[in-house]
Amino acid sequence: MKKIIFTDKAPAPIGPYSQAVLVGNTLYTSGQIAINAQSGELITANIETETRQVMENIRAVLAAAEMNFSDVVKATIFISNMDDFAKINAIYGAYFDEANAPARETVQVARLPKDVNVEISIIAIK
Repeated sequence: MKKIIFTDKAPAPIGPYSQAVLVGNTLYTSGQIAINAQSGELITANIETETRQVMENIRAVLAAAEMNFSDVVKATIFISNMDDFAKINAIYGAYFDEANAPARETVQVARLPKDVNVEISIIAIK
């Protein structure tokens, strides 16, 4: 059975999709970008701040599903500039125990929604 996950602590979807879908004990999130859910403001001052906002949005979606970063088994990171990889990786890595880190791929893309620099989606299992 499919359950739609929604929280007002993460940005509302900007199209015909859900923040996340829970199927059994597996959570599939949509890609999160750096929108502050309270202000609606896009946070793109620098790649570190932008990545931190993305990860905090993911934290909020995980919490709405009664999960946390230790439940994440897979992450997908889309970035607009591979030169930012080390900075993104440093912020991203701070949210995980390295010994229990999820599988991941990072892909450079030509363009992301709202012209952001990073978008991340995850799969988590409770």
